[in-house]
Amino acid sequence: MEFAHPGFFWLLLLIPLMIAYYYWRNRQLQGTLGLSTTKSFASAPKSSLHIFRHTGIVLRCLAFIALILALARPQSAFSWQNETTEGIDIMIATDISGSMLAEDFTPNRLEAGKNIAINFIKNRPNDRIGLVIFSGESFTQCPLTIDHDVLINLFGDIKNGMIDDGTAIGMGLATAVNRLKDSEAKSKVIILLTDGVNNKGSIPPITAAQIAKQFGIRVYTVGIGTNGSARYPFKDQFGNTHYEMVPVDVDENTLIKISNITGGKYFRARNNNELAQIYEQIDKLEKVKIAVTRYHKKTERYLPFAILALLFLSIEFLLNNTIFKGALT
Repeated sequence: MEFAHPGFFWLLLLIPLMIAYYYWRNRQLQGTLGLSTTKSFASAPKSSLHIFRHTGIVLRCLAFIALILALARPQSAFSWQNETTEGIDIMIATDISGSMLAEDFTPNRLEAGKNIAINFIKNRPNDRIGLVIFSGESFTQCPLTIDHDVLINLFGDIKNGMIDDGTAIGMGLATAVNRLKDSEAKSKVIILLTDGVNNKGSIPPITAAQIAKQFGIRVYTVGIGTNGSARYPFKDQFGNTHYEMVPVDVDENTLIKISNITGGKYFRARNNNELAQIYEQIDKLEKVKIAVTRYHKKTERYLPFAILALLFLSIEFLLNNTIFKGALT
């Protein structure tokens, strides 16, 4: 239910004034009569009409409310729409090498990347998303799926040491491409996140990017790590944790080439906030396309309220000129 002229509802403020005037007028019309005794009234027939002495003002207020509702022009709105959706398939390829344990992010690069990526997944319920992890080699942690609860659980389980250490960027990208190449989605996207330089694997990153281009896959590359050096934990022979500052070496040139070849974009994240903003930008760049045909119809509904107002006024008029005539003040 909608109202074409809701401003008329301000007239409802007059109702308290109407009631106040009614009580003031009744008090003015009342008189006093002195009697030496009330015995003569003892045998007088009793009437219950005094119980309904305020019926008139009640009916008048109800009529006024109904009239205001009619003037506000209530309308029932009925709408429907047809939607067609073009889905997006997304593979997230994330580095889990030892350098991802550096603590220039909170609590470290790997955990920060996981948490922010999980929020990204939650905000895209209509897309199929999968996960590839890589360090010295790569494998698919989760194939493309619409069951994001399963994906998030698998994402939460990844940790450093699951596979041999190193940074096989080309292998990670190639594995993600392999998962997307047969997809029939209108848009195929890879988000590649790493903090290092390709030093392992049999497939160079640029070769993997060219393969991605052939299959119409767009790659967004994210270099993660602060400028200069970062605090890195390591354990001594007794199992005690120590820290040292290690240089941050992100191969930005290669990541930029990958994104340029595939029509994607390169981002650099130096802290948690920047990484979260990067995922937000990618989210905006890769929105699901929706074609909508919308129909809207409104129907006037003021007549029942106008009839109610007339009915309440008619009842008050009839009661005042029949049952209550001369009986009520």
